Amino acid sequence: MRQPGASVSSRGSEPARWIVVVPVKPSARGKSRLEVPGVDRAALARSVALDTLAAATACDLVLQVVVVTDDPALARAAATIPALRFVSEGEAQGLDAAVATGISAVDPLGRMPRAALLGDLPALRPDDLATALRAAASVDRGVVADAEGTGSTLVTARAGAPWTSSFGEGSFARHTASGCVALEIPDASSLRRDVDTAEQLEAAVQLGVGTRTAEILGLG
Repeated sequence: MRQPGASVSSRGSEPARWIVVVPVKPSARGKSRLEVPGVDRAALARSVALDTLAAATACDLVLQVVVVTDDPALARAAATIPALRFVSEGEAQGLDAAVATGISAVDPLGRMPRAALLGDLPALRPDDLATALRAAASVDRGVVADAEGTGSTLVTARAGAPWTSSFGEGSFARHTASGCVALEIPDASSLRRDVDTAEQLEAAVQLGVGTRTAEILGLG
C-alpha cells in the first residue's frame, strides 16, 4: 500500500487512490438543526459522522481518511474503524479552514489526489463514493451537489491541482464558478444525501443508514 505523500497518477494503469478529508464539528455543537424527538442530538450527530467515516474507509479508491475534529469522544468511538487519521482543528475557523488543515497535515504539496467529504452522510455507500472518485480522476477539480442541488457534499482535486473549497449555504454554485466540474452522479446516489434536518434524515433512512445511526434511531 502506498503511503500518503507518494505520487499516484489518475492517468496510469491503476485507478487513483485518494486522500479524503472529513471535517467534523464536536458533536455538542454540531447539527444544531437536527432535532429528532426522543433522540439525543449530540449522540445522533456522532453516529452520523461515524457511519460516514466507516463508509469512506471501506471505499476501495480511498487510501487514507483524515478526520479534522476537536471531539475526543468521536475519536474514542471511532477506534473500531480502521485506517483513520485524526488531526486537530486547532485555530481553524469553519469547514474550509478545517479541510485545509487536514490536507496540509497529510499532503501539503498536492502530490496526491485529494477530496473533502462532508461528515453528515449516514446512508453513504462505499461504491457510490468510488463512482464519484473515478469521475473526479478525469478532471482537475470536481464537485458533487447535494440532493437539493444547492450545496456540495464532495469536492476534489487530482494530483498537482491546487486545492480550494467554499463549503456552506449555496456552495455548489460557488464551487462551479471557481472552476470545479460538476460530477455526473445519479440523483439517487447516497453521496448526495447529507443530513441537517429531521426531514433529510428521514430521506437518508429511506436509502438505508449505517449501523450506528440505525441503532440510535431504534431501527431494527
